[in-house]
Amino acid sequence: MFNPARIWYFSCWAHQRKLKLLAKILKTVNYFCFRCLLPFEAQIQPDLKLEHLGLGVCVHPNVTIGRGVKLYHHVSLAAETWVGSPYRIVIEDDVTIGAHAIIVGNEHGGIVIGKGAKVGAGALVVKDVAPGQVVVAMPARPVRTESPDTSTIQ
Repeated sequence: MFNPARIWYFSCWAHQRKLKLLAKILKTVNYFCFRCLLPFEAQIQPDLKLEHLGLGVCVHPNVTIGRGVKLYHHVSLAAETWVGSPYRIVIEDDVTIGAHAIIVGNEHGGIVIGKGAKVGAGALVVKDVAPGQVVVAMPARPVRTESPDTSTIQ
């Protein structure tokens, strides 16, 4: 079965190697098969997981995604800036972003979602999320901080 995360990774890989046509074809395959907008300009890791086949996921090209990240369906990572801007949305390692969550950067600075953070379903994130923090609601607010091994809650 097709895996939209793998297709996206290879689209980014092709773009980095100046294989623009292949990158565009792979991006188009993802759109038509899974209805997700996954730009080849983004920087992603090969172990990214798009749960629910990445249905409806929309990502801005100025996004960097770390290792072990899970994105659920209909997540939007929207940087309100131009492609190639120094301002990025950075999703660090081991982050989980729930269904219908929206993360919006702006033209005056990027957003960092810290290592091990969790963004709840339907959350609207407009500022940085600390490592291990769990945020929910609109706009997102911290409800607790988990230690990296998740065995204790602070």
